[in-house]
Amino acid sequence: MRARRVIAAASVAALGVLSLAACGRSAPDVAAYVGDTAYSVDRVDAIYADVQAKYGDVVRQEAVRAGATPSPEQLRSAVTRQDVVDLLVSLDLGKRVVAAKNVQVPDEITPQQLEQNLRVPATTEYAKLWGEWVDLLQVLNQQLPPADLSDDSLMAVYGALAKAGAINAGMSVADVRQAFGDGGFVRAATALGAALGEEAGRVDVSINPRFRAVGVPSLVSTGESVVFYSLPYINEDGPVTDISTPESVPSTGSPSAEGPAPDQGTAS
Repeated sequence: MRARRVIAAASVAALGVLSLAACGRSAPDVAAYVGDTAYSVDRVDAIYADVQAKYGDVVRQEAVRAGATPSPEQLRSAVTRQDVVDLLVSLDLGKRVVAAKNVQVPDEITPQQLEQNLRVPATTEYAKLWGEWVDLLQVLNQQLPPADLSDDSLMAVYGALAKAGAINAGMSVADVRQAFGDGGFVRAATALGAALGEEAGRVDVSINPRFRAVGVPSLVSTGESVVFYSLPYINEDGPVTDISTPESVPSTGSPSAEGPAPDQGTAS
């Protein structure tokens, strides 16, 4: 636990936060502004490059043991720079939300626990930031009242999962409702997106157009594997407004919206 706290502190220090005192809110070398801080494109590139280099090393080592030669595509992680921006911005906003609620975030999830499902080496900064995010995510899922299960919120999550290749595209609303059961994880994901979007509007968030829509880094268990996806809540113009607002609706059933250990899966 002590070692994990040291890692978390180092991760926060390494986010590449810049003072805005001497710059505007449209600098091309800034990926995102969150309130009075900015996340540089260089910082995003560094986290992304770290993932790609270490992932490639792992694949090469496995290939050598198997007597095979990996292709360039096999050496490339699925993580994108957009994923990095999603994580940095959501972490910042999520920390602001829990601080406003005066809630403590337990230090429980390690990069090693995420490594297999995330398919990113635990030694990367990206995996360390994800460990912080899942700790925060679990607290937010407990604190935020589940959102209403509207058709819009249902199809927003379905669309994000379809984009991630986790479910067939082209399903009707009725089919999606049947597939998702009581939709507990949709209610949780929608509530979180709404809360982060509201905080983004409150503190003034600006996103470099090159990174388009920012989404909540999310994960849900299918029972057989853990699916990672991104639910957009900010675009170039500001917070997305067509997401349902959280309401006090009970949420039970499968998949679970409570965030357990990553190898079991969670929904957000």
